[in-house]
Amino acid sequence: GRSGGGKSVLLKHLIGLMQPDAGEIWVSGKNITGMSERQLTAIRQKVGILFQSGALFDSMTVEENIAFPLREAGMRDVKTMRARVNEVLEVVELEGENAKMPESLSGGMRKRVGLARAIIRQPSCVLYDEPTSGLDPVVSDSINRLIRRLQERFQMTSIVVTHDMKSAVHVGDRIAYLHEGRIYFHGTPGELKQCDDPIIQDFLLGRSESATN
Repeated sequence: GRSGGGKSVLLKHLIGLMQPDAGEIWVSGKNITGMSERQLTAIRQKVGILFQSGALFDSMTVEENIAFPLREAGMRDVKTMRARVNEVLEVVELEGENAKMPESLSGGMRKRVGLARAIIRQPSCVLYDEPTSGLDPVVSDSINRLIRRLQERFQMTSIVVTHDMKSAVHVGDRIAYLHEGRIYFHGTPGELKQCDDPIIQDFLLGRSESATN
């Protein structure tokens, strides 16, 4: 959907950071609407999140950033944590970058580190907030391929918020188009491309709605 259409707000609802004014939110067969913070914490432990900026801690190394969720979960075995960090670094194609600081990383590398942190606890679902935002086309394509590869390798659900149609078609089996805070369209990438609704067509062609009025 377009900027301001409610995409990132939807992600916040899915992990209980915001509560809906009406309706219910179901995650993994459970209605999380109105759950206590303790109950929501149990749900969140099964979900990984890649924030739009990567959201890395600037004072921590790559390894420390990725291991952060493990430490927060109570893991203290340094050897086990390092082995797990090395494993996910290999998955996101950043082997050997453990000691680097965030300031020395490119935008694409920061996204990969953020993604490694998101999957470190082997979640059943990963939420992506604009994973290709601010990246050049080549790096964006590599991130899209990585998302798809993770889906296939770990059989995890991916919910990707994006206004990048190329990215949506690449990584999505199903696409929901948000318009003014509501799901305006839901279907396969092929069905979206064939949809002749003017609002959908304006978005696909990159036109402002006023341009067709």
